Amino acid sequence: MDKILKHNIIFLIGFMGSGKSTIGPALAKSLGFYFIDLDDYIESKEKMIVSDIFKKKGETYFRNLETIALQEICSLSMVVIGLGGGTPCFNNNIDVINSSGKSIYLQMSSKALASRLFTERNKRPIIAHISNLEMLQEFIENSLRTRSPFYTKADLIIDGNKTIENLVNKIKEDLFID
Repeated sequence: MDKILKHNIIFLIGFMGSGKSTIGPALAKSLGFYFIDLDDYIESKEKMIVSDIFKKKGETYFRNLETIALQEICSLSMVVIGLGGGTPCFNNNIDVINSSGKSIYLQMSSKALASRLFTERNKRPIIAHISNLEMLQEFIENSLRTRSPFYTKADLIIDGNKTIENLVNKIKEDLFID
């Protein structure tokens, strides 16, 4: 008997650097789905990169754009959506996410995230000002304390410290029923 997919929208949530934009396309390809990165979607609509939206219009403006974009994307099907790290934490977005599809939290330690993010922090507006690894890890620890109550509302929580193939297989195990 063939396995049947339980959900046709899959949301990947987690802190920046947790691998949503890397795992998302691989998962989508293996399912025959499309992949959408919510930040890329917003950038194409606004004709401006996220860091410039933050700088020129502020975080509140961006978070409202993010909520509108999320609601638009929720009307799609057969899609894996990589969300921004803060998306689930604002404007009741986690409730929209969980009522629209399957949410998967890619959980990682602050140390692992800091290690991944340190060299690319200039591309990330929220951490661009942080100059050393210890300060970055402390920032991530504080952020995770604030965001974890939202992240842990995900339907599935998995350890993000695995290979892409292992993560895709683990997620797929949970997505199908016999």
